[in-house]
Amino acid sequence: MRLIKIGIANINTTVGALESNTEKIISAMKKMNDDQCTIGCFQEQVISGYPAEDLIQWKSFVTTQWECLEEIALISKNMKGIKTVFTLGLTIEQSGHLFNTAAVICNGKIRGIVPKEKLPTYGVFYEWRTFSPGMPHMYEEIGPRGIPFGDMIFKFPFGILGVEVCEDIWSPDGPMRRRGYSGAEVIVNASASPFRVGVVNTRKEMISTRAADNQVVLVYVNQYGGNDSLVFDGGGYINQNGLMVRESKRWEESYCTGIVDLSKTSRLRHENTTWRTDCMLFYETQKPVAVIECSDGPDANHKDYRYTVPKNKSFFLPISVPCKNPVHNYFDDLINAMITGLDYFEKTKAFRKIGISLSGGKDSVLSLIICYLFAKKKFSNLQESERAGAIREFICCFSMPARFNSEETKNISKRICEELDVSFKELPIQEAFEDELAKVQKMLADGEEVTTITKMNIQARIRGERMLNWSNSSHGMWIQTGNMSEKAVGYTTIGGDMMGAYSLIANIPKTVIIALLSYLYETYKWESLASVLKSKASAELAFNQEDEKDLMPFPVLDACMYLFVEEKKGPKGVYTILQTMWTEEELKELCPTYKKGMLKDWVKKFVTLFKNSLFKWVLTPEAVHVGKLELDRERALQLPVVQSGEWLALDELDE
Repeated sequence: MRLIKIGIANINTTVGALESNTEKIISAMKKMNDDQCTIGCFQEQVISGYPAEDLIQWKSFVTTQWECLEEIALISKNMKGIKTVFTLGLTIEQSGHLFNTAAVICNGKIRGIVPKEKLPTYGVFYEWRTFSPGMPHMYEEIGPRGIPFGDMIFKFPFGILGVEVCEDIWSPDGPMRRRGYSGAEVIVNASASPFRVGVVNTRKEMISTRAADNQVVLVYVNQYGGNDSLVFDGGGYINQNGLMVRESKRWEESYCTGIVDLSKTSRLRHENTTWRTDCMLFYETQKPVAVIECSDGPDANHKDYRYTVPKNKSFFLPISVPCKNPVHNYFDDLINAMITGLDYFEKTKAFRKIGISLSGGKDSVLSLIICYLFAKKKFSNLQESERAGAIREFICCFSMPARFNSEETKNISKRICEELDVSFKELPIQEAFEDELAKVQKMLADGEEVTTITKMNIQARIRGERMLNWSNSSHGMWIQTGNMSEKAVGYTTIGGDMMGAYSLIANIPKTVIIALLSYLYETYKWESLASVLKSKASAELAFNQEDEKDLMPFPVLDACMYLFVEEKKGPKGVYTILQTMWTEEELKELCPTYKKGMLKDWVKKFVTLFKNSLFKWVLTPEAVHVGKLELDRERALQLPVVQSGEWLALDELDE
């Protein structure tokens, strides 16, 4: 046997908190060493926090990371017992370039720095903007001590180690293949992979595939926490030659260890004729990567290591585990992502409390619930009575009804706040609305009248102004409560409900919000949620207003949004697909006033409103990223605000 123990630490870093992040690293290092870990693994850019974006163009931001790395190396020299090997990510300047790298440290020495080769510049990533990629077989030395830099693997007494960074694992022809054929038995991937719906299963399948294809022990360690609009779900995996042997917890700062037998990896390589054939072909056509000798590192088979055996004591029978409904997993991930997004509150240090303009509708109620769950976690260290008081002071809800607001929604606002025991104040705006309406009328020329849409927007802007004034005076963080579906078609008010400091739900479609509230009701049984779910969605800015009457049924709107924005289908293609989704009878159930031909009109309406609403996006606050389809001009969907509608070819729908 050749037993080694691997430690994985998922750290919640703050971008730019170089010293604080380093303190967290050192604390985890000591824990790993106390646990006699052979290898201790940290995430991508763990010293600086990820993504640092253009901060790496400040020289001091980069040089300080190197100083932190040297401090970490010094700490590793003073470790007692086993000389743990540590891997961690940071930015390095070398030969006039900036690199996203993984460092290998052991026994007081920086053994080598390996640059990331695959630099993503798609979706939320912009790494090519600032970083240069590592290249196959590159090799240089850093500074007077000649620290190796480039494409290499590390030979320790326990075995041969390779390291790589995040995106490198997502390519089947990444550096793992080259380093595995060159002798690496263990590959550590340091990642900062943002959460998005569906990514967890994709990650696990991809990790198993890479470990099996390359016949290695693959260690994956991911960042946890929120930075700006990105949320990272953490977690980590130890996979031996395609078999998952250890998983660390997601959605929290976690630490776990696992023991593997490297002799098994050697044996499987001997048995796998395909791998051996490919390896020999590699040696015929390419040269192996550099090997760094580290003879003073840890050995295998520490006296406290034990071979990992199945919990059920059987090597043949599978272990019975409860299977959770995948829909519930989906909802739990969304909830955790939004709660983690509120790291924005913690890390900016600009706010003291959270404020919500509570209409009694689904969007603001969901935003309130997420803030409440965040507050419970934030104050979890307090005694129950103290915790209740802290939450009550921390979350401030304001109902600002006008004459168009129903008693139903006003009661919902009050009741949900009572059930959650958060602060609630009702501050009517009718008088302010009438006063502002009169002043606007005086500004108009003879014959001009205040439009209906202006009357609606005045109400939203009065509420927005009050929330901004409250925020200025109380150092409160105003949560914007608009959803993705309404954002897509501009069903929001500039200066009103579209504004705020941060949004939790701006990248969540309305149909998902409704389903998520149903799940929360099933989970917590808050009685007011039942009333919320029964109520018709309405901005309540005019008598008998209903959002779906103003727009279209939300299932249709969300389908249009997915097909047009995510799938990049033209209007004709969207219409063709929608015709296969619903029968005429089903459309009548969605919309009692539905008449033949309306579906085509809805498609035209969606694409027109979508194009004409782009200018609003640049004014919205940052919002938690939760999926691949998101309406964020900075990080997700870069569309020109000024564009003609000619390319839409809407006339083709009538042909």
